[in-house]
Amino acid sequence: MNKLFFPAILSVCLMYASCTSNTNNQTTIDEASTPTDEVLLDTSHTSQNSLDWNGTYKGVIPCADCPGIATTVVLNADETFTYTAEYQDRNTKVEDTGEIMWHDHGSTVHLHGKELDTKYKVGENRLIQLDQEGKEIDGPNKDLYNLIKQ
Repeated sequence: MNKLFFPAILSVCLMYASCTSNTNNQTTIDEASTPTDEVLLDTSHTSQNSLDWNGTYKGVIPCADCPGIATTVVLNADETFTYTAEYQDRNTKVEDTGEIMWHDHGSTVHLHGKELDTKYKVGENRLIQLDQEGKEIDGPNKDLYNLIKQ
């Protein structure tokens, strides 16, 4: 009987130790997965100071009553712009110049001239036209509102 008693006690002790060990490991895993560091927004690197944003951007923007608007935006290093929009199948052309205003911590350019008042999000080799509220245009044609750097 003593021969059976010792292995039984040993088995019970091992089972207890393994259960206790799992409980402690679970607590350790939960504590490790709980975020304790605050995520900080990097405002030192923006489109304005990190990208080669100056240059010529072109694209054909959708038009409600014509095939499209051939648009050219030139952003100059001295923070001025030139804007040209030619309505296809029409005899209409809009040209404007002015100074660039930076918004949204340097990620958006605001082109405000005599006739023009529009915003573009500055991306890697592209300008993304924003709506009147300054938000990206959404929907199936959203990629048509991109001007590509030439």
